[in-house]
Amino acid sequence: MSRRTQRLNDLLREELAQLLLHQVRDPRLSGVITVTSVQVASDLSLARVSISSLGGEEEKKQAMEGVVAASGYLRRELAHRMSLRHIPRLEFLRDDSIQEGVETFHLIKRVSDNESPHDD
Repeated sequence: MSRRTQRLNDLLREELAQLLLHQVRDPRLSGVITVTSVQVASDLSLARVSISSLGGEEEKKQAMEGVVAASGYLRRELAHRMSLRHIPRLEFLRDDSIQEGVETFHLIKRVSDNESPHDD
């Protein structure tokens, strides 16, 4: 990945996070939503945006539906905020890695709390 592509990935991630936090007014996005990563295709025509949200399965599904519904608005806003000739098409992917990390942490904590010190 070129340095330019990495900078564009980071810039898109930051801009999308700000837009989702401050601009998009969709009740489906009322929970905690995080843009975990953005991967722009080498021809800059497509950006794969990984989205993580906390909550139950239904809340996660609704959050993804809300983000997909806002994709046109997000592209227009990115066009106003960024000096790119073409704004890539946005494809949203669900990222459960944060939730899986939290669950793993709780499992490790529960196991370590139940361990008793070994007597020698």
